[in-house]
Order: sequence, then C-alpha cells, then structure tokens
Amino acid sequence: MKKIALITMAGLSMTFTACGGGQKESEKTVANKDFVYEVDAFADLEILRYQVPGFEELPLQQKELIYYLSMAAIEGRDILFDQNNRYNLAIRRTLEAIYENYKGDKATDDYKEFEVYLKRVWFSNGIHHHYGEEKFLPKFSQAFFAEQVKALPANLVPVKDNQSVDQFIAMITPVMFDAKVMAKKVNQSGGDLIVTSANNYYGDGVTQKEVQAFYGAMKDTTDLTPISYGLNSRLVKENGKLVEKVWKVGGLYSPAIEKIVFWLEKAQGVTENDQQKAVITKLISFYKSGDLKTFDDYAVAWVQDLGSSVDFVNGFTEVYGDPLGIKASWESTVNFKNVEATKRTEIISSNAQWFEDHSPVDKQFKKEKVKGVSAKVITVAQLGGDCYPATPIGINLPNADWIRKDHGSKSVTIENIMEAYDAAGAHTGFGKEFMWSDTEIYMIKEYGFITDVLHTDLHECLGHGSGKLLPEVDPNALGEFSSTIEEARADLFGLYFLGDAKLVELGIIPNADTYKAEYYKFMMNGLMTQLVRIEAGKDIEEAHMRNRQLIAKWVYEKGKADNVVEYKVKDGKTYVVVNDYVKLRSLFGELLAVIQRVKSEGDFNGAKALVDNYAVKVDQKLHNEVLARYKTLNMKPYKGFVNPVFELVQDKDGKITDVQITYTEGYAEQMMRYSKQFSTLPTYND
Repeated sequence: MKKIALITMAGLSMTFTACGGGQKESEKTVANKDFVYEVDAFADLEILRYQVPGFEELPLQQKELIYYLSMAAIEGRDILFDQNNRYNLAIRRTLEAIYENYKGDKATDDYKEFEVYLKRVWFSNGIHHHYGEEKFLPKFSQAFFAEQVKALPANLVPVKDNQSVDQFIAMITPVMFDAKVMAKKVNQSGGDLIVTSANNYYGDGVTQKEVQAFYGAMKDTTDLTPISYGLNSRLVKENGKLVEKVWKVGGLYSPAIEKIVFWLEKAQGVTENDQQKAVITKLISFYKSGDLKTFDDYAVAWVQDLGSSVDFVNGFTEVYGDPLGIKASWESTVNFKNVEATKRTEIISSNAQWFEDHSPVDKQFKKEKVKGVSAKVITVAQLGGDCYPATPIGINLPNADWIRKDHGSKSVTIENIMEAYDAAGAHTGFGKEFMWSDTEIYMIKEYGFITDVLHTDLHECLGHGSGKLLPEVDPNALGEFSSTIEEARADLFGLYFLGDAKLVELGIIPNADTYKAEYYKFMMNGLMTQLVRIEAGKDIEEAHMRNRQLIAKWVYEKGKADNVVEYKVKDGKTYVVVNDYVKLRSLFGELLAVIQRVKSEGDFNGAKALVDNYAVKVDQKLHNEVLARYKTLNMKPYKGFVNPVFELVQDKDGKITDVQITYTEGYAEQMMRYSKQFSTLPTYND
C-alpha cells in the first residue's frame, strides 16, 4: 500500500500529459471549477473532500451495491478506534458528549483547544498521531476537562462497571495528559516492542518474546500455503496462559462485525455477477467463523474477480499498526473502475513478465512465471477504518506471499483522490521554497502528476507482486522491519522502471526524460521535505517514511564519490540537487537487488542494518530548518478526507429508484453522525 507522500507535491499545477488515461490540467479545471475541496484545517491537518465522477451515470444496480458496501465500510470504525488503544472509545465518547452538551463560553482558549483535540482524535482514530505514532497531548487544562466531565449527565460518562465519575476521571486523565503514559502507539525503536506499544493488539503482561514464541510454535515452514497466523485476534493472558480472542461474529468486536455482515448480505442481492457474489459470501463466512483458512479462500476468490466494475476492500488487512507485523487493522474502501485511465495500468500489467525478467535482482529471487497481475485505476466512493480520513493513493492485495505467487494480486491506483490532493494544493509556494531552480519547478509542473500516478501504478501493480521468497523462508522473518523493507522494495521497483525506455516504447510516458520529475521529487522528499511530518527532535517511526529515507540516504551515500546527489546551500537555505539521473537510476537498481535478497532470504539482520543505518535517525539541524521554512507556507503536512453522503431514493411503495450522492457534509458533522449511527461496540472491549 502506498501512503501519500508529502502532499504528493500537490499544488504545482501539474499537467497530466501522458497517453492512456487521465485528464490534462486544463480539462480538470473546467470539470472541477465549482467544486470546493477544502473543508477544515487545524493543528497539522487539512480536511478535504473528493469527487466521485461517473457515479450518477452508473446503472441503478451498481449504485445500490456501492451504497450497501459503503454502509459496511463505515460500520467498522469503532473496531479501529479500539485496536489503536483500549481507551480510545472512552475518550472519544467523552469528548463528543462534552462537544454536544457544552454550555460555557466557546470563545475561551480552553474550549478552542478542546475542539482541536477532538478533531485530532477523530482524524487519528485515537489519541496517537496517525502517522508519527506518538501521543498528542491536549492543550486545554486538566481542570477544564474534569469540570466538563462532571457537568455531563451521568449516563453520558462512559464509566466502567462500579466506577464513579471521579474514578473515571482519575483513570482517563493520565492516558490523555501524561506524555509518558502510552507514549507511542507503535514503538519500533528498541526495548520490548509489545510492552512499549500502546496499541490494543495484545493484553496486559504479554511480552514480545512470548508473542514470537507463541506464533513461532504454530508455524510449519514446509507449508507452502500458510495462513496469516494471528491476523484477526488479540493475544491475551488468561490464568497465566496465552489465549487468542478472535475478531468474529460471536467473538471480540461481534456487535460491529454483525453490522458489517448485515450490509454485506444486502450487497449479495445486487451483485454484478456470480463471481462477485461468491467473493462476498466467502467474506461473510470468514467474519462468522474467524477461520483464517476461510480468509485465504476469500482472498483468492477476490483476486480472481476481474470482471466486476464495482470492487471493495473490507476486513483485517494491513499490519503496520503492530510492531511485529502480525495483527491487522480493520479497513475498507469501496470503488468502481475508471475505464479510460485503466488502459494505462492494463498495459503495465500485461507486460508484468517483461518487468520481472528485466529486474536488476538476482535470478534466484525472481518469479519464473508471473501469475495473475491485474491492475486498474479506480474511482473511490467510500473510505473506512484505517483508510479514513487519511487514505492511501494505491493498494495492492492480498498480502500473503503464496497467494501472490500462485494466484496473483490486484493493484489499484486511486486517481480521484490524487486529483483532489493536486487541486487542493494549488498555489502553495512549495516549489519555490524547496526546489533548487526553475528547471526542477518546470519539470515537476510538466510531468509531476503523470510520474506520481505511474510510480504508484508500478509500486502497487508490479513492485509488491515481484520477486519470491526462497523455500521455507518464513513470510514474517523480517519481524518489525518487514513493513519498511516491503515498502522500500515496491518503491524501488517503481523508481527503477520509471526510468526505463520500455515505458516510452509502451506509450505510457511522452519522452525519455519524464522520469526525472519523480526522481527529483523522491530524493527531495526522502532526504529533506518529509521531515515536516515529525516533531522537532524526533526520529522517524512510520514505515513509509522510514522506507523513503532509507532509499534516499542509501543512494546519496553510495553516490557521493560521483556526486550523484548533493545538498547545496543558497541564501542560507538547504536544497537537494540531483546531478546525474542516469547514475541515480543505477543506484536505485543496486539497492533493489539488496532489498530483494534480504526479503527473499528472510535476512533479519540485513533488514535491521538497513533500517538502523539509513531509515531512522534525523539530521536535527536540517530538520529544524525544514520546519521553519515550511511554516512560511500556507500548507498543512497531512491531509485527509470526508466521505460523500449516499442516500437511497424510494417510491411510495418502498422500491429503490435511485441512489443520490451529495458533497456538502462538514467534518465535525460527519464525525458526529458516524458516532451516532455507526457505533455499536461497547466502550471497553476486554
């Protein structure tokens, strides 16, 4: 999954000039001129909305299918809040009760900071930063908080059984206000990674050593089709013994999962074809049983469904939120195929074997026969769980290596989200502030959008599906470094082939120099500008950020002798300058070979060395400079989205005649509505 890079360089009026899909900037401007993308801004966040072009023209059956899948996409919201931290639902519900019942002066600093904090909790699906992983603290006083909780009707305070309001305040205050309590949602910086992470995937007293031993004992390294052990459960201690509490109907998170199943069953009645219906049926079966073999059956059926226009992701999917890469967060997207733009990705996927054969990695790590690589450009219609409000711009699933090898994978580029980023970021002054010269600014303006979407295409479509593990290598052999290494592998695959003449030959890019826009952007971001996403003095925690710095710093260091990339200072400001794009591509290829070997051999120590040496530590002087310069721009480093609202239209007999879409709902309005209409879990899910 490709998370959005720093504003995707949005706002430089990039022109989409390539063949095979998409609109030119002039065409997009006409189509979108009356659409308001900006919704809200606070802290380091900006809230946008996205359009769903083409929805109104869909047949009624597809509209209805999207509606039901969209409802299922929202029903899992509470699951993610609870997965991120055991107190998140209690905190969110308390804050929302205060927000609705506050009787005081809303012009006070305390109240204004209260609103900002609540909006941040909504955005991050909890009390930890959605990207940086650290806990963000309220800027209103503890006294203000206690006063407002005590002013609430007693039934609105989410106390535990036999707990008084005062006891509740005493319990929740340090969780919110003490920087040392539950400091990081995901700790990957050393020590016991389970004990020091504040997520809710493991129970009290469970240690990293115990987790690794528990799942290590389950695995059979001779099994060529292993299940994803532990993917859909919380591991806890009961009477001193480790026990899995499975997320399923009748198990943990059952009230929310039952609602998801309800809407999926509705969707079964309006599927486009029997294959799509079978996919939904298998997913429902998995939710009811919790059986991970059934999950694999669903994943295989899903990846083989290539004939449906409407598609979706719904379930326990990505493992970034677990420091050991075992447990999966709940997420969902609903989308339909962008037929014209998909022509581009179909060209790429149909040549998958050529790309695999010409990859610069050792032959023993290549797939002899690439199977089932399918790629498309989609129009997303709904975001949910760990894809909301912050969303990826590309997705490649399933994650199981053996399914990719035997059955292939599905890759999507979410172009309407990328267009929303681009449109909303116009005229920010970012290019003049951080790019070395007018040459780079022009290059990004001319080719930035197409190279961005193409890098996403290659990353998702081919990068994640490339290469293979050697026999008997544990898919989780890289442990806490697996996510960073995998994202680096996919990024490098995309970067290397973006500069290949094959793309010009295929008619996907207009000329042989187009790739330079993405190369410059990637190096500038990886070496410097992505640092705006972390607080001064902090190191890098998030896997995608680590991946980008790992790549950029490795090639910078390896290319020093030839001055391939350098830092230059002009007027007291630091810039990244690429001097040799051809050698830069060669270095990307060299690192891809290294990363693929580490992945294929399950070389834990090799992965650790790469991450420790290149991905984590930050030049604090440069970091402070970047933060200061960024403050002069009218920008927020992180962006997320509100969803459109879908409503069924029915005649006097209750027959559905249409599904209408509107874009007017505000951020707080949407979040409060979701909390009222789609919140079924208990406050405490032990």
